[in-house]
Amino acid sequence: MLAAFYERQGAAKDVLRVEEMPTPNPGPGEVRVRLRSSGVNPSDVKSRAGSRPMPGPRIIPHSDGAGEIDAVGAGVPESRVGERVWIWNGQWKRPWGTAAEYIALPSRQAVLLPAEVDWAAGACLGIPALTAWQAVRLAGAEPGRTLLVAGGAGAVGHYAIQIARARGAQVLTTTSSEAKAAHATAAGAHATIDRHKDDLGEKVRSLTNGLGVDGVVEVDFTANARHLPATLRPRGHVAIYGIGAPESAVPVGWMLFNSITAAFFIVYELSDADRAIAEAGLGAMLTAGSLQHAVGLRLPLRDIVAAHEAVEQGRVIGNVVLEMG
Repeated sequence: MLAAFYERQGAAKDVLRVEEMPTPNPGPGEVRVRLRSSGVNPSDVKSRAGSRPMPGPRIIPHSDGAGEIDAVGAGVPESRVGERVWIWNGQWKRPWGTAAEYIALPSRQAVLLPAEVDWAAGACLGIPALTAWQAVRLAGAEPGRTLLVAGGAGAVGHYAIQIARARGAQVLTTTSSEAKAAHATAAGAHATIDRHKDDLGEKVRSLTNGLGVDGVVEVDFTANARHLPATLRPRGHVAIYGIGAPESAVPVGWMLFNSITAAFFIVYELSDADRAIAEAGLGAMLTAGSLQHAVGLRLPLRDIVAAHEAVEQGRVIGNVVLEMG
């Protein structure tokens, strides 16, 4: 099979290679997927650059992807052969990810993909959509409540806006350009706030009759925790799926006296129960065709260096996806 890999960490152009490698066979409890797409997420780029230790001497990167099951291991029903699936945690704590023509992994990590959803969209679900679902749920999205989604034009934010709307919430979101504001608005945001031009607290209060929002979906808690007193009402919830630094000043006194609930999570380590809820919810939206997918750049597998550089530079609105075949 053709696969992209690296054997040392560093700049994409220095360490990424694409060559023929042995095709894996599924072990007990596993399926083999003939991949059609591979999603490139910021965490994949950071891992390749050196943010965490390599889990093996040779890494096939990327955790997200989509394709067809073409073989099963012992204990997996033969009826799964031929299923269209999307993948989560392909390269989490293991060296073999989705930047290849095939992947073998535990059967439960290959989730049914409706026929109406194309391969590129399937490669956007494992990290962005699952993260968005969990964050929106923890932030308390429901009718009569207002959520602030930080970074609404990002891969997670774009899905979070849609999921919060589907749960009946009003959605405000921050963006950083007119193009990104238009992208977030198209996803269903009721109002956008330019984080470069607007006073965030003042804008939120003006949009909520001075009350603040009920919940926040936060992409960078270390940078944005300081805004909570000006944006979040008492007894509000903040769901945190990302940080920009290992430590930060947090208004803990204000949070304590206002009974704020802060929920941290990492999508790779969702509990089985939380993941099942998210998979079921996303599956229903996919089947109903009610979820927009923002694929901003499609490249062939051999152009993985360009894909990683595009994610690092943040110049694409939407997900970056590699396509096989």
